Amino acid sequence: MNLAHLLQRKALEHPDRPAIFHGTQVAATHVQWAERAARVGAHLRAAGLQPGDRVVLFMRNHPRYLELLFGAWWAGLVAVPVNAKLHLKEVQWIVDNAGARWAFVTSDIVPDPAALADSTGLDGVIDADSADCDAWVHEGEGLGGIEERAPDDTAWLFYTSGTTGRPKGVMITHRNLLTMGLGYFNDVDHVDPKDAIAYAAPMSHGAGIYAIPHLMAGARHVVPASGGFDAAELFDLGRALGPLSLFAAPTIVKRIVDEAEAQGLTPEQCGQSFKTIVYGGAPMYAADIRRALRTMGPRFVQIYGQGESPMTGTALSRVHLADTAHPRHESRIASVGVAQTPVRIRVAGPDGQPLPVGEVGEVLIQGDSVMSGYWQNPEATAAAIRDGWLWTGDMGALDADGFLTLKDRSKDLIISGGSNIYPREVEEVLLHAPGVAEVAVVGAPDPEWGEIVVAFVVAQPGAFPGLVDAKALDTFCLDQIARFKRPKRYEFVEALPKNNYGKVLKTVLRERVC
Repeated sequence: MNLAHLLQRKALEHPDRPAIFHGTQVAATHVQWAERAARVGAHLRAAGLQPGDRVVLFMRNHPRYLELLFGAWWAGLVAVPVNAKLHLKEVQWIVDNAGARWAFVTSDIVPDPAALADSTGLDGVIDADSADCDAWVHEGEGLGGIEERAPDDTAWLFYTSGTTGRPKGVMITHRNLLTMGLGYFNDVDHVDPKDAIAYAAPMSHGAGIYAIPHLMAGARHVVPASGGFDAAELFDLGRALGPLSLFAAPTIVKRIVDEAEAQGLTPEQCGQSFKTIVYGGAPMYAADIRRALRTMGPRFVQIYGQGESPMTGTALSRVHLADTAHPRHESRIASVGVAQTPVRIRVAGPDGQPLPVGEVGEVLIQGDSVMSGYWQNPEATAAAIRDGWLWTGDMGALDADGFLTLKDRSKDLIISGGSNIYPREVEEVLLHAPGVAEVAVVGAPDPEWGEIVVAFVVAQPGAFPGLVDAKALDTFCLDQIARFKRPKRYEFVEALPKNNYGKVLKTVLRERVC
């Protein structure tokens, strides 16, 4: 089982169908993509790499990303995707930890590939825009056949964001990614060959592996000319190529909705640009998804997963989101949906046993999408996978219909005066307060209460004095939630600290209040 066989199959079935676009221009048909991947694989093997060796992709979103990724798989190698926003010192640590042999880069983030090779000990570094890379993808013979790999061989060595220390290398196998791809069709969205997935979020993360189900369906892959996210560009691309699908963090969804409102578009007009927007990776607050649905219509699907079970945990379908007549609609849109087909979901206590409906515990995932373990870290693997279940570190509760509502990461729980307070519940309330744009809630040590609730608040531009201040927000909270849950302190900031994937860095906020 090698994921490269998916590409080979489409190259045989639909050789001349356009496959990869750079903006509105065709960059490769399916057969061209396959031929280039085979040549890349041949060059990597000629450079001395053997099946199982690691190849880093430290690139902005680029039309060659998929050619190089599948070239590594064609040769039986392991891809190590690295976020283009990381510092070179962080990249060096990943290269060292992974024992990577080779890297592909783009010149905007690595202007001197030779210097990177010298500093990291890589055997070779190639700029995706260079003449050398041109030769790799266009010249020479491709590998005669795809290197056979076992289902549980590692395909994708994904490094976690490292918000609480050094990142861990998550070993994702060919089986894991094939499971994710197949589950997409049943739980997330139907894909037609005429569909197009746009890569606006980093291809080094979940957006990139959504290439797999779209390749299975023979759909198109669109890398925006900007190489990243620009809401106006995406609306234009959709109008030119047909409605787009994409994966987006909630911050990107908000900006797309902002653009739709700025352009004065109706939901039907939004449908000319977007077919499906899958959101996940960070909390989507109920107020935000209501606004998105009101502005753009039923084009949204939520997924919950982790790097350790990529994109595969639960799904909240467009049907669930649109079913406003359901008596539990309000609680459902605040949830992350029901278990995806390939997995089981359990909410458990410390002993791993399932808790009754409605009780809060740690979310566990079991299934063929779950990682094989952490790279060269058996202790962390043993802590994360117990009795066949992945312990996610997320706290949540299941309702009687199987819908999972996340509360917070276990480490984010605030215990004040012996009572448990889930920051997300407080955040949901504060986001409804007039003049509030963003908010993050953390716990701060307190000699009397153990911890107190502290809210970091970003005001909307132009909010007038007195609309967003501690007194106004305190009054608002007292009308919505129990007194003991309301923040004891408010910190007003211009922006919340976030990592490269748009997640709020609560570790940084906790350091500020300790």
